[in-house]
Amino acid sequence: MAQHGQVLRLRTTRADGKAVWAYRYRVNGRCSKRPQVGGFATRAEAQRALRRTLERLRPGGTMTLAELVEEYLEVHQAAPATIEKLRWLLANATAAFGEVRLIDLRSEEICAWRGTLPEGHRFEATQALRQVLNAAVAWQLIHGNPAKRGVSNPLRRFPEKRPFESWGEIHAVADQLGPVGGPMVVFAAATGLRPAELVGLERRDIDRDCGVVYVRRQLVRGQIKPPKTRRSVRAVPLPSVALEALERLPISESPPLFPSARGGYIDMHNFRARDWRPAQLAGGIEPLRRPYDLRHTYATFALRAGVWIFDLSRFMGASLAMIDKHYGHLARDGREHAVRLLDAHARDTAAWTSGGRRHSHLKPARRKRSRPH
Repeated sequence: MAQHGQVLRLRTTRADGKAVWAYRYRVNGRCSKRPQVGGFATRAEAQRALRRTLERLRPGGTMTLAELVEEYLEVHQAAPATIEKLRWLLANATAAFGEVRLIDLRSEEICAWRGTLPEGHRFEATQALRQVLNAAVAWQLIHGNPAKRGVSNPLRRFPEKRPFESWGEIHAVADQLGPVGGPMVVFAAATGLRPAELVGLERRDIDRDCGVVYVRRQLVRGQIKPPKTRRSVRAVPLPSVALEALERLPISESPPLFPSARGGYIDMHNFRARDWRPAQLAGGIEPLRRPYDLRHTYATFALRAGVWIFDLSRFMGASLAMIDKHYGHLARDGREHAVRLLDAHARDTAAWTSGGRRHSHLKPARRKRSRPH
């Protein structure tokens, strides 16, 4: 392990009479040699050169970013789906800096790389790189995180949420779809499932006796995978509109609840382009919605109907903070509904006095008891 080193002024001078600076350091303890490097015009230049040399002698001085990523993903404790997504996000960084040593990573280069990323996952990819380099700092492989110093990473602007205004609009779209796509759209708006969860449903996930649908899997890039988080595994109640949609499905022996024409799982990417958009245009929907807006529609309808936010959080598999941040403002008549509930509660309790007794004129008539003879 190298010491901190030393910067010193040499006795010799340059041709112009100015001082010459050098640095020296020890390697492998007090008894080792002290290499010395000189010829610097200023003390600051010698100090910078010494710092770079000592960084190269640190335990992580030869480790590249690609090696760090592999080591980090191997020891990182998270769900398999999280590890896979993290590896996918880090692929952008390893493609650009994979062969660069950790000590040679520069903030200005990372900042320029960030600007080349698609806006859709620019924030997440930068956060993933920061996460890995934070581990390198904690493991004392580097002094600081170059993905943080001078590299701003503002949150991306989420697309505007456009829930459907009424069930009439939803049915107008469903009527333009086929015998499977139509009920699937209505079922999505009635349950709030994510598109990946919706197309991953199987017939065994429906419990008509209990009136719920169990969310146990999702279809991601053509592969069936478990839900991302423990909260996502849940039971969602089936309202009557969802049950009616299930009754309209054609009889099929395929395991998927909403099978494709060949009996497999529906490819949501193809469905969005080939069926979903033309159905909205034919149904006169303006502006056009995304399939994910069916989930926003469910949240909006539930909040307007007075569903308790704690229950809605469980039904949607999302945290309370996420419900409030993304969906709370969509309930336009939330205040009016709260006023109605409070007024009803006030009318119900108006008969009670401050002492906890009902007013005499509101007391129910008491039967007279006959005295025993």
